Amino acid sequence: MNDDLNACAALVERGDPVRFRAAMAAPVAARRVLFPLYAFNLEVARAPWVTQEPLIARMRLQWWRDALAEIAEGGVVRRHEVVTPLALAIRAEDVPALDRLVAARDRDGEPADFANEAEVLDYLDATSTGLIAVAAHRLGGDASGAAVGDVAGSAGRALGLANWLMAVPVLEAAGRRPLPEGSDTAIAGLARAGTVAWQEVRRAWRGVPNAAKPAFFPMAGAGMILRRALRDPGLVRADGLEPGQLQARLRMAAMAVSGRLW
Repeated sequence: MNDDLNACAALVERGDPVRFRAAMAAPVAARRVLFPLYAFNLEVARAPWVTQEPLIARMRLQWWRDALAEIAEGGVVRRHEVVTPLALAIRAEDVPALDRLVAARDRDGEPADFANEAEVLDYLDATSTGLIAVAAHRLGGDASGAAVGDVAGSAGRALGLANWLMAVPVLEAAGRRPLPEGSDTAIAGLARAGTVAWQEVRRAWRGVPNAAKPAFFPMAGAGMILRRALRDPGLVRADGLEPGQLQARLRMAAMAVSGRLW
């Protein structure tokens, strides 16, 4: 890998170890797509959290939207350790999905309570689905579009909800209210929606081209997390959902070797 890709990999390793393991489990060629996308996602997710000033948070997010616009225009793209390899990894047609991801993060800069389950799902669909869809389309090639589109939508929802439920204790400790109503009923409803989405991915899994499957590797273990939350919503606030490191690594390795959804 070149210096920019190494920089992206280092960012992801420090800030998003699950996606780092997923990228490392993928073929070497796939990492040229995955590491820039995952580094981009990490930097965008961090942007609203590094300041308490909503205006500054919005300016940081706008910087990323401007960078995406440059990629879409196909002209000169700003020199940056993440933007430069990202421009090589994606196409102009991928930009709207990633721009939607950045726009959705604007909510993090001025956090407001989620009024209902639908608002949580809309937010997580925007911040999770596009990343998987773009990665799957770039890895799977032009012929993968119809085959991975709907699957990526369900995968993004399932993974987004699994990660969201695991993050509830941290978010609440930071003064956020990540759950509508804040009740076990709300937790069970979100876990149920995630489980349904995971089952949709499982039913469609055989139709996903093998080349595109590394885009879904971060899902390893998501189904188990969602089922645990559904069976016992109290585990969410007790910070008891996350699997052990060994178990997580084994599930990721099994998915990479077998090509099956775990």
